[in-house]
Amino acid sequence: MSRPHRYRQHLAHFSKAGNPLLKGILRGVEKESLRVSPDGGLSQTEHPRALGSAMTHPHITTDYSEALLEFITEPFNRVSDLLRQLDDVHRYTYSVLGEERLWPASMPCSLKGDEGIPVARYGSSNSGLMKTVYRRGLGHRYGRTMQTIAGVHYNFSLPDDFWRDLQRQEGDEQLLQDYKTQRYFDLIRNFRRYSWLLIYLFGAAPAVCRSFVRGKKHSLQPFGDDEHSLYAPHATSLRMGDLGYQSDAQQQMTICYNDLSTYLQTLCEAITRPHPAYQAIGVKDSEGRYQQLNTSLLQIENEFYSSVRPKRTTQRGETALQALRLRGVEYVEVRCVDLNPYEPLGISAEQIHFLDAFLLYCLLADSPRANDLEYRNIQENQSRIVYRGREPGLTLQRGEEEVAMADWAGELLAGMEECAGLLDQCQGDGHFRRAVADQREKVTRPELTPSARILEEMQREGKTFFGHAMALAEEHRNVFARRPLEPALKSHFEQLAEASLADQRALEAADRLSFEDYLERYYRQYEKCECQGAV
Repeated sequence: MSRPHRYRQHLAHFSKAGNPLLKGILRGVEKESLRVSPDGGLSQTEHPRALGSAMTHPHITTDYSEALLEFITEPFNRVSDLLRQLDDVHRYTYSVLGEERLWPASMPCSLKGDEGIPVARYGSSNSGLMKTVYRRGLGHRYGRTMQTIAGVHYNFSLPDDFWRDLQRQEGDEQLLQDYKTQRYFDLIRNFRRYSWLLIYLFGAAPAVCRSFVRGKKHSLQPFGDDEHSLYAPHATSLRMGDLGYQSDAQQQMTICYNDLSTYLQTLCEAITRPHPAYQAIGVKDSEGRYQQLNTSLLQIENEFYSSVRPKRTTQRGETALQALRLRGVEYVEVRCVDLNPYEPLGISAEQIHFLDAFLLYCLLADSPRANDLEYRNIQENQSRIVYRGREPGLTLQRGEEEVAMADWAGELLAGMEECAGLLDQCQGDGHFRRAVADQREKVTRPELTPSARILEEMQREGKTFFGHAMALAEEHRNVFARRPLEPALKSHFEQLAEASLADQRALEAADRLSFEDYLERYYRQYEKCECQGAV
């Protein structure tokens, strides 16, 4: 049976009236935001104690910097429940921030160089020290300013009842987990082929504060007479381009997503292969202080800045790749979505509904194994969308051909409308099809995209990028100030904070290994991944 025919068969099967199999989708969000002072400068204060331990709190942590908060929801079946928890976390955080604000944009506030960006600290446990040293290494390798970029990560998984049914349709006889892992990698390959569409639709970073590119090579231009803002006229998400999570060193890597075994092997090779520029930095400085975790192309797998990742919940001390090797893929993490600066939570229900339809389409549509040509096309298409996404007549590379971006987007959205119909049929609310329809309009009317809207408002209101984002930060702060937490819920978050601090102390007290021995044991896991591949 051909793949396209099988896709139509899947659509017909899952469109049966009353089919409940998609009701069990689990969704989670990880949302990053910089803490800034009332004048818009990056906060220089430590992670607030009232927010608990960044090492052990279940919902509130930090990313690269002490000033870069990350809010983590539990996985939920219902979008409304997910957003409610994210809203509660925001309201509690604002209740303890005092005069500070949360920066609403993916590209950062005004910066004063690397020395003004404090690296996150996680206590004295081996695992906490490892997190800090890893971030210190990122600063040496890429500069600290790049690490102040924020985004939204979206986690997505399908229920086992769905997978069993799909496996029966396809006549597959693998163990269920092996089948799920294989099909999640099919999803991921299509995601990488089509993620340029998400960058076009949701990209909200067409401009930056000049301080972000100080001392860097770039192709941006001043925004009119504004000397403080730089932009590209048709840009969508500078965060996803060479100013953001890209590097010359990582351009050397070709990570294979054809199956779990090759994914493990190609990533582990990068973690165990020395890189001359990082060897020059050294693991420790002259005083014996750790500068980075190792001198390889990657310190750990998280350093590889991919737009999507296969994920498996890890146990303490376990690498992400070891968890995948032992237990297979559990869910996928979408990493190319900018903060929505017009939403106080950074993401809307409509965006989540669209992402669900997008991901379901990526799973059910034909997903051939990738080759070198396609890998180059993916990189080129992302670059074009980042800098030229709203350019009239833009073309992208598909195979050996150049195709009109708008035509290709229309084809993809037609498939996503069908998948949105399946989701609506299970959940009965019509939100998914409306979400896809709203995004389709952006293809024919680029002025509706967030990136175009930002530039238009900057022009009309005479604001710099900084001034535009700062005004939105004030608006969002007022939104949460008008809705303080109920006493019982505030008490719940206070208890979570205290419990997390106690958990960090217990973690530190339980350490028995030296940090050197801890690292040696940790890195031994990569040898198993590289040599054995998938079990």
